[in-house]
Amino acid sequence: MFARRDRRVVFRSLRENGPALLVPAAWTVVAATALDVVSTRALFVAHVVMSALLVAFVIASWRDMASGVLRAWKLVILAGVPATLAGLAGFLALGGADTLSPPLLAVSLFGWMLLPAAGSAYTARRVEAGSRIYDAGAACCVAGAVAVALAPSATWTAVGLGLVGAGQTAGILDATLRY
Repeated sequence: MFARRDRRVVFRSLRENGPALLVPAAWTVVAATALDVVSTRALFVAHVVMSALLVAFVIASWRDMASGVLRAWKLVILAGVPATLAGLAGFLALGGADTLSPPLLAVSLFGWMLLPAAGSAYTARRVEAGSRIYDAGAACCVAGAVAVALAPSATWTAVGLGLVGAGQTAGILDATLRY
């Protein structure tokens, strides 16, 4: 059995390092769904899990994210909660995870492509080390969102989603490893 102190250390480590794994995992599942490699039901389950983890993360990190760049990211996450809930509603609107409401899913998808773009652009202006990574991440998010919006096929949608995932992963990895 873990002692209380050991549990706190493990929880803190998960909170600090988990996003570096979860961000690319989330975008991989979304892209795989666009390619029909992953079912819509699996995406729904992933969306529910990620929603719960997102809310838990912001609650657990509330004090740590009180100022500076972290405060900006807390605002990104808080703005992302309604986008996430729109996605959940998009799955449930027409009767469950096997049916979809495209407008609500689009709110969630584009919200989570563009809100982190704003956070990355802000971060690039506030840090010296790694600013180019955050600028590139913001550019990848915007370019990926445009690619998804204009995609003529599922393959191009997946390419756009991959671009978004790469940009966001670069930023979160930099933050995890550098700070």
